[in-house]
Amino acid sequence: MTTVQNLMLYTRLAGFRLVVLANRLGCDSDFSRELHDRLIDGLDAAIARVQAIAALERMLLAGDNEFAAYRLEGEVAMFGRFTINLVDDLEIDRDAHEFRVNGGDWTNALAADASGVDVNYPELIALTADELGSLAPIIGDIMRETGISINAVRAMQCAS
Repeated sequence: MTTVQNLMLYTRLAGFRLVVLANRLGCDSDFSRELHDRLIDGLDAAIARVQAIAALERMLLAGDNEFAAYRLEGEVAMFGRFTINLVDDLEIDRDAHEFRVNGGDWTNALAADASGVDVNYPELIALTADELGSLAPIIGDIMRETGISINAVRAMQCAS
């Protein structure tokens, strides 16, 4: 990314943060307020990452740090995978047949009985437009204009 691209991305993210803050004033439920708060936290994290990238670019241009190029490459790669999770984050370890939701404890997905062994991982179910409310179009705009992925999904255990 160039300095101009960083500045444009920073400006977009800061603008979206203000839009989400203003939109939060119209929330009529705790769930809606929590979605807004998590999106604001995610935008804050994205803004901090862009600021770190810009600082490393300045260090590289000034020749202040011999490792700045490597750190910059890593930061840019991490930002390329940056995702905001609004409700649930599901991690699956298929080798160990375990999963965890939102960084909690690992849970075994194996079940065995006389009929055999069953592996049952939760599925991610997208929130509906009604559940997202006025946040739905804002999320679409953020993803389209910044390239940041936003997951608004809930982990649901499937029946075996």
